Amino acid sequence: MATNENLPPNVVKQLAKELKNLDESPPEGIKVGVNDDDFSIIYADIEGPAGTPYENGVFRMKLLLSHDFPHSPPKGYFLTRIFHPNIASNGEICVNTLKKDWNPSLGLRHVLTVVRCLLIEPFPESALNEQAGKMLLENYEEYARHARIYTGIHAKPKPKFKSGAISESTTALNVDQSNTSVLNNGDQKNAAVSAAVPLQSLLAPCTMASKGGNSQDQLAAVGPTHETEVSGSAAAPTTSTLKKDVGLSKVQAVKKKMDARKKSLKRL
Repeated sequence: MATNENLPPNVVKQLAKELKNLDESPPEGIKVGVNDDDFSIIYADIEGPAGTPYENGVFRMKLLLSHDFPHSPPKGYFLTRIFHPNIASNGEICVNTLKKDWNPSLGLRHVLTVVRCLLIEPFPESALNEQAGKMLLENYEEYARHARIYTGIHAKPKPKFKSGAISESTTALNVDQSNTSVLNNGDQKNAAVSAAVPLQSLLAPCTMASKGGNSQDQLAAVGPTHETEVSGSAAAPTTSTLKKDVGLSKVQAVKKKMDARKKSLKRL
């Protein structure tokens, strides 16, 4: 299961939606996968476009998303060796979309499409691989021969990403988000209860229990809290108060009987 520790929750939620969309409706010649250990690493297999020296090859690349993504662009690397002016020997990709032209509104689909287009139309003027850039400008046929050799040796079909892996990961992440939302709602409700019930009364049972007090002390501490939660009144009536109430009711009953007798005697 993918984790979301390296990215803010709101970014993870957006990525989950986008990755699920990429899995269900992938761009032409691109298949996306996620890293089960780190959600901030996105893998993609790019098919070499027809009519280019990269035709019939499959190139695996990765996008590294920083903690402040999408405010800063992802970093792109080819994991498959490739002879290309704009891809360094360590796999780093040089394209303006991932540099000065980056915009937080650009999604992963746009980035991956631009990278694949780079295989169709390289930019030797901003070459990271100077040999490839120079060769492309001076002798395209020689450049294409080198690129085809690299493609034939290194860009062989890769093991396919596990079917449904993205859906499973994004579903799990959405569940995590839902659980977080439920917990937050629960915290809000608890906060409301805490506001209604004095903090001291809420903490009293735990404090007494932790101090190892006897059961009577613990019940005495729990009792007022329970009554406050149920009735919302200040305090439960004491035993002496109840006795007084009973006594008054009896006196009133006797007085009524006496008055009734006096009335009947007057009639006689």
